[in-house]
Amino acid sequence: MDNRDIGQRQVCCIPGDFKTRAEDGNEYIEGYFAVFGSDYNIGPGMSESIDRHAFDNALDDDIRALTNHDTRLVLGRNTAGTLELSPDEHGLFGRVLINPNDQDAVNTKARVDRRDVTQASFGFDILDEETEYRDDGSIHWKIKSVKLYEVSVCTFPAYEETNLQARAAQRDELEKRKLEAWKNEQKEKLKC
Repeated sequence: MDNRDIGQRQVCCIPGDFKTRAEDGNEYIEGYFAVFGSDYNIGPGMSESIDRHAFDNALDDDIRALTNHDTRLVLGRNTAGTLELSPDEHGLFGRVLINPNDQDAVNTKARVDRRDVTQASFGFDILDEETEYRDDGSIHWKIKSVKLYEVSVCTFPAYEETNLQARAAQRDELEKRKLEAWKNEQKEKLKC
């Protein structure tokens, strides 16, 4: 297992299919904030996927629903009962209760209604992951466990540059270790 440093915040983005719904006099935005088992390309020769159990120990924490990862645009919060998150076989499903007195939340709902905003992302720290070297030379990380901070409805859910740089640096370090291990193996063979 090759882990990044704990505390290095990551963002994973997916195409979403958010919808709004009215129920019992309330308005909601709902959809999947993560999809399990899908490969997300994060840069040349690098991808990652989310394990079905990645959120098993994360959902009791204090988690917010945001618009575009903006901490000023809070749509809901699980500890306040305005954000519900539940994993199923497909992914991490979320439902956000819209505050009718919050114009930013009402505006976000209107954008989802019109299908101007349909995508999702989430902010997290990786607690456990597996690294796979694929036959085509690419590296794939399977995220097995996370500390979840927030989920976001996003206009442009693209990997933040820092996330790509972090993965690229990790890839480079892994390649360096592989080369060093190969060199040591060759030296041992020469001693025989």
